[in-house]
Amino acid sequence: MINASRGVQGRHPGLTRYFQTLRYALHVIVRPFDGFWDLSREHRGSVAAANTIIALALITRVLKLQYTSFQFLMVHWETVNVVREMLSILLPLLIWCCANWCWTTLFDGKGSFRDVYMGMGYAITPYVLLQLPMILLSNFITVKEGSFYGVLNMVSLLWCAGLFIAAMMQIHDFSLGKTILFTIMSLFGMLVIVFLLLLFFSLLSDAAGYFVALYREILFRLN
Repeated sequence: MINASRGVQGRHPGLTRYFQTLRYALHVIVRPFDGFWDLSREHRGSVAAANTIIALALITRVLKLQYTSFQFLMVHWETVNVVREMLSILLPLLIWCCANWCWTTLFDGKGSFRDVYMGMGYAITPYVLLQLPMILLSNFITVKEGSFYGVLNMVSLLWCAGLFIAAMMQIHDFSLGKTILFTIMSLFGMLVIVFLLLLFFSLLSDAAGYFVALYREILFRLN
């Protein structure tokens, strides 16, 4: 049996590596300082595992909207756009990674964009682990017992926030004070990036409108 297991691992080293890095998320969330240091320095994490965790978080968000009891989450599905709900998690995460990496690169941060992205991916593991059982739990408790649901919801978010801070400290080798400073700067950087994106798409829309109007004018003249 052992030889057979080793044979499978030998034939699929990439798959074995993937499951090892995915399982490593459980170590990271309970020992974040050692975990995030080894994540980037010892290459114990992977982008594939981070992608999987983020994908699970997106699915969890949709399942939460669909199956959480109306006593705790009232959803009007006629106004819900699933793609928009998923982008509400994915886009801020990507913009945060970009802003954080840009700032820290200028001020001797040790982490690459890949490290920042992996760190953020692994840091949202508690959201998946706690929110999924809470969906089921919400259908078995009453409103009077809702405080327990609220506490679990808060724990999942605070746990993720704490892991975010630990990830930035260890990946960039920053002190707590410097991490908090660059967290604030990264939030400001996100606003700048969003503004530039909106400006770019606005100019692109105006340019497209101009060429469409020009095309119609040419057709009108020719006819």
